[in-house]
Amino acid sequence: MSKPGRILGIGGIFFKSANQQHMQEWYAKHLDLADSGHGVMLPWREKDNPESEQMTVWSIFPGNTDYFQPSNASFMVNYIVDDLDALLDRLAKEGVSIDPKRQDESYGRFAWIYDPDGNKIELWQPLNPNT
Repeated sequence: MSKPGRILGIGGIFFKSANQQHMQEWYAKHLDLADSGHGVMLPWREKDNPESEQMTVWSIFPGNTDYFQPSNASFMVNYIVDDLDALLDRLAKEGVSIDPKRQDESYGRFAWIYDPDGNKIELWQPLNPNT
């Protein structure tokens, strides 16, 4: 069994657009990715735990969002993790840049790290990653 603090899958793919509404309409029309107001929800199941349904959110943010800051990238990836605290402890020991901000929501806990290029990465531990 692997140690706690591992990535389970992609929880979200987010990118900016100067014309959010037009882009949402284009993706809905041509790729059937219709945003109902909270992103497009793409369900999937874990290979080793097929009874556990997970969700990847695909969402277009307004071009002027500050949610990705301090990164200047036009995208951000969210990874589902099994144990946020264990992962953050390991990453801190490895010298990874970690944002001090934390966010607790009814659907899980969030933290952010930065890769060597300064891209912001969102880490999400659902309330119960096995459901």
